[in-house]
Amino acid sequence: MLAACNNQPQNIFLQEWDTPYGTAPFSKISVADYLPAFKAGLEEQKANIQKIIDNPDAPTFENTILAYEKASPILDKVEGVFFNLAESDSTPEMQAVEEEVTPMLTDASNEIMMNEALFARVKAVYEQSASLTREQQMVVKKLYEAFERNGVGLDPDGKKQFAENATRLATLSQKFGQNLLAENNAFKEATGITVSEYYDFMSACDDRSKREQVFKAYSSRGNNGGEHDNNAIVLEILKLRAKQSELLGYPNFAAFQLSNKMAGTPETVDNFLQPIMDACMRSAKAQIKEMEQIAGHKIEAWDWMYYAEKLRAQKYALDESQTKPYFQADSVLKGVFTAAERIYGIKIEEAPEVEVYNPEVKAYKLSNADGSLLGIFYRDYYVRPTKRGGAWMNNFREQETGVRPIIVNVCNFPAPSAEVPSQLTIDNVQTAFHEFGHALHGFLTQCNYVSVSGTNVSRDFVEMFSQFNENFAFVPEILAVYAKDYRNGEPIPAELVEKIRKALQFNQGFAAGETCAASILDMKWHELSSAQLEQFTDAQSIRDFETKVCADMGLIDEIIPRYRTPYFNHIFNSGYSAGYYSYLWSEVLAVDAWEKFKEDGIFNKATADAFRRTFLEKGGSEEPMVLYKQFRGAEPNPSALMRARGLE
Repeated sequence: MLAACNNQPQNIFLQEWDTPYGTAPFSKISVADYLPAFKAGLEEQKANIQKIIDNPDAPTFENTILAYEKASPILDKVEGVFFNLAESDSTPEMQAVEEEVTPMLTDASNEIMMNEALFARVKAVYEQSASLTREQQMVVKKLYEAFERNGVGLDPDGKKQFAENATRLATLSQKFGQNLLAENNAFKEATGITVSEYYDFMSACDDRSKREQVFKAYSSRGNNGGEHDNNAIVLEILKLRAKQSELLGYPNFAAFQLSNKMAGTPETVDNFLQPIMDACMRSAKAQIKEMEQIAGHKIEAWDWMYYAEKLRAQKYALDESQTKPYFQADSVLKGVFTAAERIYGIKIEEAPEVEVYNPEVKAYKLSNADGSLLGIFYRDYYVRPTKRGGAWMNNFREQETGVRPIIVNVCNFPAPSAEVPSQLTIDNVQTAFHEFGHALHGFLTQCNYVSVSGTNVSRDFVEMFSQFNENFAFVPEILAVYAKDYRNGEPIPAELVEKIRKALQFNQGFAAGETCAASILDMKWHELSSAQLEQFTDAQSIRDFETKVCADMGLIDEIIPRYRTPYFNHIFNSGYSAGYYSYLWSEVLAVDAWEKFKEDGIFNKATADAFRRTFLEKGGSEEPMVLYKQFRGAEPNPSALMRARGLE
């Protein structure tokens, strides 16, 4: 396909990559390669799907399900590179390609998922799956449900409407993300700080009027009425999601989304979140009184972080200017790696032979103790204008039988200068361990099939492993490896470590409260029916709804949700719609599992091996709660979260 002509070289994505470990040859990829490669991949996929449909043999796991998983090698290859770079190293040219390919990919997906002949073969395997392995059963179940959840059972008119809505939704989500990137860059131009520096700035800035200015600029992103305003996009997304769900027989989008998650129903999530919010607000109200004694005036939203830092310094004599020199980014990464090596018995080493996509990125090779390859890791830590905000893990290549994964961690840590290395806050350190927890979930998987390998698990289960890994950040044995003053090599003093440990439970009314508030806001938007959403017509109606939801949940005026609607990227562009609660839900699992590690000894080999075998190697090859009970012997205890956060 797309053979070379007119003496032009063949598209790089249509060639075998003669590179170390099959990694992408980034320097040989041009933006012009992507669109032809996508088109070639879609043609190949369509032909291979048709072969499955036309197969005269009775449907089996191998000739239908596995054939489906392996139907798109070109598309898998180009998507793995393009969408990673579109988030971490984007340009206007990349955005233009994204705008063109997004509806193409959605249309192709709709065509496959609504193909009744293909579904008939999948259904036949599903109905006769008792003889399959448990992993194969989970693969079949996941694919069968995907067809049902993407409209295969609708009548012709319903299918047409569903497909049109899905294409429009994909375009809107992509536009939301592009708008937010532009708004984040505009925020930096207006304030002189990046979005990722916001919390640090608000904690340290002595100028109250400046804090107010920065707060208002930060909290109004996507809501400025210009070309990058997200309000109209948000409303259209919400209305289309509600209509999609109703076409499938659900009362609202939240009910649809939760139907195949651990939580199961919106009511379960609502009942989980509200007690957390109540506990957070009790703690926050008590803290306000202490902060106002320091401030001598009423605390406003732009005052909270500043006076919380003053109060923390007063209570624990802890100032992050004291800790940052010990948390140099490369040293922290050494700590992240050391924890993984000690717990799971693996080896991590630099891989200079692996090409990277940006000079700021580094590549590493992960191996088992016996030398067998686990995968290739890219570390992309520093903030830049072409990178969207936040931090995340993603795959350039997924794991399956005979194929090891290629994984990236992307963060927005402060960039080093010629004179000073990148120095991380305590929160940054936790983020580095968090994202590598996701990476370990991807690297240690030992599944046979892509659809259930690694992090391809339920959304409210996947965050367990990243949050669990955060616990190693401040374990003394790990700190001793990485927490050294970059200026003189001195180890972090024990008394400073103890201050950090005590301070980690400080300000949880705010920290957990803003996360819980965003989770509730997400749920309340997606619990609305399409008829209810018709009352929303403009930006003001969005603000009014936010205000009512925040009042109903008991959120105090001095705290706002971690993400307000027009810049809530998780739910409008990153797959966490009606799912942001999963961070808190998974934290219960993570904290409960960590309590077992503490009971048995943090470096207990038997416990670590059981955690690796039960969870990390299994991916989505078994139901989450089955795996959890195998490891813990019981269902997780929600009170573990309250204990860990100091909110009991």
